[in-house]
Amino acid sequence: MRLGLTEPKAFVRLAGATLFGHVLRTLASVEGVQEAVIAIPAGTEATTRTEIAAVGFDLPVKITPGGTERQDSVRIALALTSADAKLIVVHDAARPFATAPMFEACLEAAQQGGAAIVAIPVADSLKRVDRRTITGTIQRSSLWHAQTPQAFRREILRKAHMQALRAGVTATDDAELVERIGGAVVVVEGSRFNFKITTRDDLRMAEAIVRAGVLH
Repeated sequence: MRLGLTEPKAFVRLAGATLFGHVLRTLASVEGVQEAVIAIPAGTEATTRTEIAAVGFDLPVKITPGGTERQDSVRIALALTSADAKLIVVHDAARPFATAPMFEACLEAAQQGGAAIVAIPVADSLKRVDRRTITGTIQRSSLWHAQTPQAFRREILRKAHMQALRAGVTATDDAELVERIGGAVVVVEGSRFNFKITTRDDLRMAEAIVRAGVLH
């Protein structure tokens, strides 16, 4: 892993809690969420249950080993969601600064249109590069950085995953799978603070944000 640590990314600690724990605390305050299905690395069930108890998460929880790829983990978790669930929200533990209003806005948009993701407009100039030499500039006016949470009507997400499995398609996120079956995905504007912790620099930046208290 690019963080260079031995533990799975979800269990990396940030300001006294794991990344996973930060997400659980937020999720517990999201109106309308009735259960959580958590895909975890094999062999981490005890650690997962300890963290759930530590943050006081009291919604019903189902825990399952994930798959080889992120897409596999989502498909496995999706199969364990309650059959009467109308909406599904997917989130990465590596984004600990997603807020309850982001989850709620995404769920509301998915309720209305079928699928929605949190994203932010691209602010930087984008260059196409070959062997460290710029070969073109990409117009950014219609480009957005996709984030999570991403929310979907359950039947839409299930159909998208089943068709991808049959076709052997691997996508970068669940929204892409829905796009592939012709679904319209609405964008809900997120925040630059809702970045994905992938490298040590990301983790240092997250620690600085917490210390500065800028999110409160």
